[in-house]
Amino acid sequence: MPAGTSGAASASPVGPGGPAVPEPVAERLEETECLRLISPGGIGRLAYSRADGPVVIPVNYKLHEGTIVFRTAQDSPVGDDLRTGIAEAEYKVAFEIDSLGIGDREGWFVFIHGAAHHVDSDAERASVLHVDAEPWPAGEREHFVRVIPTLITGWRIGRAAKAAGA
Repeated sequence: MPAGTSGAASASPVGPGGPAVPEPVAERLEETECLRLISPGGIGRLAYSRADGPVVIPVNYKLHEGTIVFRTAQDSPVGDDLRTGIAEAEYKVAFEIDSLGIGDREGWFVFIHGAAHHVDSDAERASVLHVDAEPWPAGEREHFVRVIPTLITGWRIGRAAKAAGA
């Protein structure tokens, strides 16, 4: 739970004499809820460590067969960065997806830790070709990468009254 958050609902007035409004609270999400939230796909953030330090890159992704799938150019910096150079060894990455309402201080975020697996075989490529993970930048982006989750965690931040069904 984020620092300073007890999980208990507290109220703060909207203004002088105004109604009390519950403070936002954090709720840990079960893995099944995390998967439900990210299942439509969209924009996520791929995080990994390069030789010159950490990097976070937004990518258009789809959830497919329990994995995160995104596309990049065959010889792109991302594709090259995520190759270990060791047969059968896969690069460890993190992937983050969120939906946040800054104004109302509500939303959710999901973190995925796992291996970046290059879809290199014809059989694997056939299984992901229909996945609509269309990248935003123009140009050839025909190399697929799958993030195979080893850990999925998430949090929802909302008003206690809403969380209690009010």
